[in-house]
Amino acid sequence: MENNAFKSRHQTRAQKDRFFKFAVMIPAGIVVALLVLILAQVVINGARALNVDFFFKEQKPFGETGGGIVQAIVGTIMLLGTSIVVALPFSLLASLYLYEHRGSKRAKVLATAINTLQGIPSIVIGVVIYSWIVVPLRSFSSLAGGVALAIVMLPLMTSMIHASLEMVPSSYLEAALALGVPRWRAIIDIILPASASGILEATGLGVARAAGETAPLIFTAFGNPFLSLSLKGPVSALPLVIYEYIKSPYDDWHQKAWGAALLLVLFVLSLNVLIGSRKKH
Repeated sequence: MENNAFKSRHQTRAQKDRFFKFAVMIPAGIVVALLVLILAQVVINGARALNVDFFFKEQKPFGETGGGIVQAIVGTIMLLGTSIVVALPFSLLASLYLYEHRGSKRAKVLATAINTLQGIPSIVIGVVIYSWIVVPLRSFSSLAGGVALAIVMLPLMTSMIHASLEMVPSSYLEAALALGVPRWRAIIDIILPASASGILEATGLGVARAAGETAPLIFTAFGNPFLSLSLKGPVSALPLVIYEYIKSPYDDWHQKAWGAALLLVLFVLSLNVLIGSRKKH
């Protein structure tokens, strides 16, 4: 009797386990299928636009076919480069403050501010930077767009860098202090190098987070049909090209919008794959 009861309970647990695995696989399969479908449509439609002119020529006048989106490619690089220069120092300093003053009221206030900033819509950030930079300078600019993207990146990068600092064994710092090394020197020479991979991952994910933002760039970088290398003038970007081209009445522009979307997806996908490979090592 006891043996039969044990077998019955075992069968019941096995059935529940199979049901749970099946229930988990359904939403997981739906997510993977959606990703595959999105990537497939972007690749199929975007690959048709890829040619030499697409990468190396500027936009043609309205209604004319041909040309490319070199102004958007270069503009995206400029905007993301500016955002990294602005966001990385602030993220590092904020993370170090949280690391050094963990548990204090000020650190809790800073952590709350970072979490709140992460929830602010990017379009609101774009409007604020418009009033802070664009209006005083009386011009849309790459600088304004880079600052807007930096604020978008800042909360994610700060949280990840702080987590990376926390993962460094406390014995590293304690050993340095025991040898008479000043605390600031120990942090710079020991803690930061030990968390360098985490800082790089945070920067990469921050760039991936900001690369596809469109709303803040509409109010700051604005867009430019011509190639521009000026930080003080408006520039184009891949998200802006997609936004402008896909709503146009021209089939040629629609195709280029798909091509720009493909470049953006490949860029973000490459960053995530690179970061994932670094984590494994």
